[in-house]
Amino acid sequence: MKLSKFEGAAALLLVFQTLVLPTRAGAQEHWVVTWATAELLARTPAPPAAPAAANPANPAQPRPLGAAGFHNQTVRMMLRASLGGRRLRVKLENAFNSAPLVVGAAHIALRAKDSSIVDGSDRALTFAGKPTCTVGPGVVLLSDPVDLTLAPLADLAVSLYFPSDTGAPTNHATALHNTYVKDGDTTAAAAMPDAATTQSYYWLAAIDVDAPAKAGAIVAYGDSITDGARSSNESNHSWPALLAARLAAGKKTANIGVANLGIGGNRVLRDGAGASALARLDRDVLSQSGVAWLMVLEGINDIGRIATTPAEAPTAEELIAAHRQIVEQAHAHGIRVIGCTLTPYEGAGYARDAGEAVRAALNAWIRTGGAYDAVVDFEAATRDTANPKRIRPEFDPGDHLHPNDAGYQAMADAVDLGIFGGAANAHHKGDRPKKAK
Repeated sequence: MKLSKFEGAAALLLVFQTLVLPTRAGAQEHWVVTWATAELLARTPAPPAAPAAANPANPAQPRPLGAAGFHNQTVRMMLRASLGGRRLRVKLENAFNSAPLVVGAAHIALRAKDSSIVDGSDRALTFAGKPTCTVGPGVVLLSDPVDLTLAPLADLAVSLYFPSDTGAPTNHATALHNTYVKDGDTTAAAAMPDAATTQSYYWLAAIDVDAPAKAGAIVAYGDSITDGARSSNESNHSWPALLAARLAAGKKTANIGVANLGIGGNRVLRDGAGASALARLDRDVLSQSGVAWLMVLEGINDIGRIATTPAEAPTAEELIAAHRQIVEQAHAHGIRVIGCTLTPYEGAGYARDAGEAVRAALNAWIRTGGAYDAVVDFEAATRDTANPKRIRPEFDPGDHLHPNDAGYQAMADAVDLGIFGGAANAHHKGDRPKKAK
């Protein structure tokens, strides 16, 4: 039967709607990272062993929990989100392992207290529609989206079951929240009583939320001072976490999330504790969902090599060039970049006069060099007015390097929230960032 022109056009429109509308609906999703952590290099993988196996270097000392990986065990990891939402997805990352990782089950829920979860909030995760997945070496794998309503700054629990030997883990060693480990598949359990505990994340890289179109995220990029070393456990007192709380409390900034990609001991120029800041930029910053701003606080561990490994001691010019490269790469992705001055460190174990000169030169360039879109002066926020080369006594936990909880609060309070005005998702439009006034 021959169709009229009108009937033919209607048929074509029906086909177009059938084929195209689902794609358009998916395209309307705006994923933004609400939490993330930086993965560390897997050093000298240990052979599979039972959890209580002895430490070969000291047979009387048990091997640290998780050092050799897991076998027929569930790992429940706790974290604090920044942005809220009603739909989320989980990112797993087998960044540095040489063998595939088998995940037998994965769940996410709202955390109640300790290892327990909020009644009715447990959600089983799937991967391409299946409840299990295999994450190949170097692979990043996103779960299927799942409906779960979470408020801003909500606490979440992610449970992964590993049915077979995993080998030494890709992990993040400074979780600042307890992680619970128990034999068998307890991913759906309301609580994990009598579980062993550690304070690391394993193969868990990020959580994204489907957020409003104007929402965006800040990546806090740095070393142990960004990671939150010496802050209180289970208190969310790293400066990025405290900044997230400030943003969530403001009407104009409530759609801005914060992802902490700090690594304790990290350096800019060379690998050490984790890949260098230059080496991990693509994975830890540029690949994050919805990132609109990057805050850079890094270089003190490079400078500290003047005391420990002089052959690796950088000049100020080398650090400045590396910072400039980070800025240029981020700008190429439409990300605004905020330079953060290095905090005082006189009295720290690796502090030297020559290193102080490099720190001062780098800070001067961050403030006046013009490469950064904005500057946050963490040095000014934490230095002792009686001795500006030292951290303020009330902020010093005793190592003269890392701030305590009060010091991290001062750092978060030093951030001018006006920096984050304007369109959060400018990078999606390909806009070139403009200098902050």
